[in-house]
Amino acid sequence: MIRTENEYQEAVKQLREQEGRVRGEEQKLRELNLSSQEIKRGLDPQRTFHEQIKQDVESYERLRRGEFDELHNFQGIGRLLIALRIYQGLTQRELAEVLGVHETQVSRDEKNEYHGVTMERASRILEILGVDVVSAVENVQRLKSPGQDVASV
Repeated sequence: MIRTENEYQEAVKQLREQEGRVRGEEQKLRELNLSSQEIKRGLDPQRTFHEQIKQDVESYERLRRGEFDELHNFQGIGRLLIALRIYQGLTQRELAEVLGVHETQVSRDEKNEYHGVTMERASRILEILGVDVVSAVENVQRLKSPGQDVASV
């Protein structure tokens, strides 16, 4: 996951370079008169790497546009906090300043996708980012008590 503008710029540069490498390698393989299947097998690792970079770049661009994934049972709250910071255009340093912590703390937290973040801390970050997360409860079912018949629930 790309977390900073510098990482994004580096990924875009890497994507362009990788595209050139794939084209060059494909040309070399064609000059060896290899079959289409052999060329495909030879290029698959590079194409896979290229696709991963491309997906990371596209994901970052979606975040900057404010397109977020849904949050289910607070799974992914860390990724959402990162996404919201990116969307708001704040750097890790700027967020750290407002939180009153060192930039390395925010960097470390984001690298771990805020694993183990307290609800209080997540709420504070959401407040700083000017965001309200609203949840809904769906498919609530009462669990039967021990010895209770399912029909009576």
